[in-house]
Amino acid sequence: MSSPRRLTESTSPSRSPFALRRGSLLIAGVAVGGLLAAVIVLAQPAALAAAHGSASPGASPSLSPTVTPSPSPSPPTAVSFKGTPAVGAVFFGKLGHLCTAAVVDSPHGNLAITAAHCIQGLRLGSHSSVFFAPGYHDGKSPYGRWIVRSAFVDASWKRRQDANDDFAFLVVGRAGQRIQKRTGGEKLVTDVKLPQAAEVIGYPSATKRPVKCDAPAKRFRKKGYHQMVFDCGGFTNGTSGGPFLMHVSRKTGRGDVFGVIGGYQQGGDTASISYSALFEHNIAELFKRASA
Repeated sequence: MSSPRRLTESTSPSRSPFALRRGSLLIAGVAVGGLLAAVIVLAQPAALAAAHGSASPGASPSLSPTVTPSPSPSPPTAVSFKGTPAVGAVFFGKLGHLCTAAVVDSPHGNLAITAAHCIQGLRLGSHSSVFFAPGYHDGKSPYGRWIVRSAFVDASWKRRQDANDDFAFLVVGRAGQRIQKRTGGEKLVTDVKLPQAAEVIGYPSATKRPVKCDAPAKRFRKKGYHQMVFDCGGFTNGTSGGPFLMHVSRKTGRGDVFGVIGGYQQGGDTASISYSALFEHNIAELFKRASA
């Protein structure tokens, strides 16, 4: 596979109910007159049962020593931190922050990347109740709160919500404003060879701080899916759209973004396994449109 490619370069999706990842929180929302109405349904946890086998009557005891297999290593768990300038929380009116996004390096300096399912069914515009708070932590928005005016999604996502195209570019700020001047931007890269060491950041809805985790992103092997998988605990509701970063600068906190939490199962049905659509030619073409 060729080396990763760096890219340095509205339309709103059709209205429909939208759901955010992880299964424990389901949100149906419709924006009316610039306000976001929503119904929140808490799913009941499934009962867990463990089945234990027993030896057959009359079976002879084994004379061979029992070998206890070594336990599989547990995946790491994300840690809370104060955040980084280019990554932030996406707020949905009075509902609070329900997704994550990251500023990307772009010609006009006004783009952020997130998961397409995060903005599915929303009416955006100059009076949108959706806004982005980069670097948000502990109730503070050190780099301001920026209105989400419009979004760009891939045509296949518009038609059928294809999990392989679960990414979106948000146009943030008023006309002429450049968020990138305040926060810097992650470099968008495509065609990254896997496995790849990654730092993934997300904003759990139940907390006021982001979490991050360092672990390898690996190819997800399932027919029909062009995805990668990342094993790390702690990525609960609200982390959808969180960036997969590589080559992160410890000085600036910025790096190359090569994925966002989303795709298969809208990013994962459990907090310990996260997915992302692969960044290939489809997102490169979308970035060109968003940057025009």
